[in-house]
Amino acid sequence: MNLDQWVDDLFEAQTTFLSSLVATKSTRGLEETAQKMMHEAMQKDAQQVDVLPIELNNISHLRGFSPATVSYDGMFNRIGHYGNQTGKGRSLIFNGHIDVVPEGPLAGWSVDPYGGEVKQGKLYGRGSSDMKAGLVASLYALRAIHAAGMQPDAPVYLQSVVEEECTGNGALACLAAGYQADAVIIGEPFNEVLVTEQLGVIWFQIKLKGLPVHAEQATAGVNAIEAMLPVIAAYRQLEEKWNAQKHSHAAYAKHSHPINLNVAQFNAGDWTSSVPSWAVLNLRIAMYPGDDLSARQTEIAAVLQQLEKDNDLVGRAQPELSYHGFLAEGYRLPRHTDAEKVLAAAHQLVFNDSLKKGPITATTDARFYGLYQQTPTLVYGPKGQGYHGFDEYVELASLRNITKVYARFIENWCGLTPRSQ
Repeated sequence: MNLDQWVDDLFEAQTTFLSSLVATKSTRGLEETAQKMMHEAMQKDAQQVDVLPIELNNISHLRGFSPATVSYDGMFNRIGHYGNQTGKGRSLIFNGHIDVVPEGPLAGWSVDPYGGEVKQGKLYGRGSSDMKAGLVASLYALRAIHAAGMQPDAPVYLQSVVEEECTGNGALACLAAGYQADAVIIGEPFNEVLVTEQLGVIWFQIKLKGLPVHAEQATAGVNAIEAMLPVIAAYRQLEEKWNAQKHSHAAYAKHSHPINLNVAQFNAGDWTSSVPSWAVLNLRIAMYPGDDLSARQTEIAAVLQQLEKDNDLVGRAQPELSYHGFLAEGYRLPRHTDAEKVLAAAHQLVFNDSLKKGPITATTDARFYGLYQQTPTLVYGPKGQGYHGFDEYVELASLRNITKVYARFIENWCGLTPRSQ
């Protein structure tokens, strides 16, 4: 049988495993149970599986580090080693993240977000698309090769990492530990399209201090909630300014709104009849590939500094700016690399159609490998919908084909050789 047939034979088992993985909640701090599942699955075919802790002392000094506000105790990456370590082919990293974002109000879901339910050719649940499907596709592409009695004729590393959704420090820990290859594939769910450019992302926080008084004397106090309103408006103006710069970035020049400011989380006050004495706002904004991260941070700070001077209420609220989570640069895939050509050929064979390519307005872990190791990083995964929203799903027919593309990519990038029994 050829590799496509091996993928087909294993696809029911692949779907069952993905369903179980989706049913295992792996939001921030709860990743380890799902990681142990990946560990056990990789052990069936891999020569070894590394358990890599996320240790701040090893990564906090590195380019690409994002500030973390919570503990990394009990958080581990899993890295499976596959292939002929002394082979003549080209080496490969498959990278995927096990962490998922919160599911939100259950009333918004028509299915159990942790049910892993299959309906009408779609597998539903938080993380089904983003990105446990791509992670499992990598696992089963390697399993299909193993089942065929073959192995990659070069080292292949399957990295199941934590904390992609808020910092990327899980992937950075892999770099710090020395994992490197000739190409990287990240199976994010961008609809069978190869990502050519992706934006960077900055998370930042604004804190305001109010002056509490009884509500009957409200005008004598400083209302921290009301003071936050002009802050939001000022950052909307910054968002508009950055979007106007899209014409200097060819990949985004025709996009209607590439830079998005997300007013994400707000906490304030502690009593309805008291003028609120505090307010905390978390925001996310994007930036273009090639933008200088520190320069963009300077612009963010300047907005608040100017507002503090111009707006009396904001000035009296003593604004404080801090950064937590993403300080992520954008990434642009170099054009016409050998890795892209091999992927395009594999896609053509499986889909009987040419590989589509284009930019996205999100970020992925590609920046670590592409920018900091100068390794061509192919972000390419199955069709799905609802990631970061309600009723997230992955299309199973797409997942099957993507798994075949991965297997063919390994065959043609790494080469295959009979494995020792």
